[in-house]
Amino acid sequence: MHTLPRVISIIMGGGRGSRLYPLTKDRCKPAVPLAGNYRLVDIPISNCLNSGFNQIFVLTQFNTASLHKHIQQTYKFDGFGRGFVDILAAEQTGDKESWYQGTADAVRQNLHHYNLKDEDLVLILSGDQLYRLDFADLVRQHIESAADVTIAAKAMPSDQVSALGVMRVNPDLCVSEFVEKPTDPEVIKSLVLGGNARARLADQSERPYCLASMGIYLFSGRVMREALADPAQTDFGKEVIPGLLKTKRMMGYVFDGYWEDIGTVGSFWECNLTLTDPVPPFDFFDGANPVYTHARYLPTAKLNGCKAHRVLMADGAIVDDSEITRCVIGVRSVVRGGSRLENVVMMGADAFERPHDLAKNHALGRPDIGVGPNCVIRNAIIDKNARIGAGCRLSPIGLPEKWESESLFVRDGVIVVKKGAVVPPGTVVGE
Repeated sequence: MHTLPRVISIIMGGGRGSRLYPLTKDRCKPAVPLAGNYRLVDIPISNCLNSGFNQIFVLTQFNTASLHKHIQQTYKFDGFGRGFVDILAAEQTGDKESWYQGTADAVRQNLHHYNLKDEDLVLILSGDQLYRLDFADLVRQHIESAADVTIAAKAMPSDQVSALGVMRVNPDLCVSEFVEKPTDPEVIKSLVLGGNARARLADQSERPYCLASMGIYLFSGRVMREALADPAQTDFGKEVIPGLLKTKRMMGYVFDGYWEDIGTVGSFWECNLTLTDPVPPFDFFDGANPVYTHARYLPTAKLNGCKAHRVLMADGAIVDDSEITRCVIGVRSVVRGGSRLENVVMMGADAFERPHDLAKNHALGRPDIGVGPNCVIRNAIIDKNARIGAGCRLSPIGLPEKWESESLFVRDGVIVVKKGAVVPPGTVVGE
């Protein structure tokens, strides 16, 4: 790795995350819990560290407190490796008073923090995707092809690219055209992958594929400065990349592995549940490329007479005499006896309730944190520290999109129990 130039990794986490509401009501997107033990931000940070790149900036703007806490507790480097994970929140200075206006503007407003030199490379990453990629391989291709900009691209079936940025590449993978969210069938047909790039795919059937941008960009330091010189250019995908196409050498990097944009409630829910498959599309058990997160020093999960099928269960979880099917049970989750959970992502709790906490709950007539006894919950996300009383029946079936109560919300066919919500005993919602 010493032969590669300095790589500065920048993770974009500044958006409101409105498509992930209410999961982002009190936290930013990168801080949303994932797969029982992790946070979304752990994915790009782990990819960077496993690739040998340990100078990482996370750009944030909204609800940053829980993300600050997670990163400070998790990513601590010794003084010899010169590594760090720094959070750069939007700030007002004597020169500017505006929030980030887009991804490129966020990077521009923080240029003075990077100590960027012309010979450095800048890796731009998203904070809400699930994938595993060796960025060192991306950097090597960038250098060998003498690229100014390299775009990581996922081969997607041509009938699934209308909401993505799609590129056409020459046989040497040089990008010749970039179309944002194409809808014209003839335009999409003209962008179908062929030749050398098509031969790189595992699927060698006749199914047509296009190269869709993953929102992962590698810039040479000098080119990054030039690209950000115009303050009117506020977004990489919409403005900066198309604007550089005619003047800079832009290359595509073909990625043929698992990649999922988990920017919506529905995709987040389904992405978590696929991790319970016998052979999941993303493997958290890959010891050669671990996903790092906060070490909590919790006891192992405890199951008392429960029936579980396809369940991912985090440390500190306690499940009593219940039936759980295709569920992700997060840290310190508690499910009490006689309950049935199906297709549920349960994020757990920030702390265990102690005996005096339970006594106080009972005195106030408030349910304990977790799922009470004799509940039936289907197709749901239970956010952190939620309290669901005994005998509740919760399901999104029969409820309209964006139906909402004080404690519950429906989006993308999933019922969400909000963070810290209290669902009274006996509540029945949905069919």
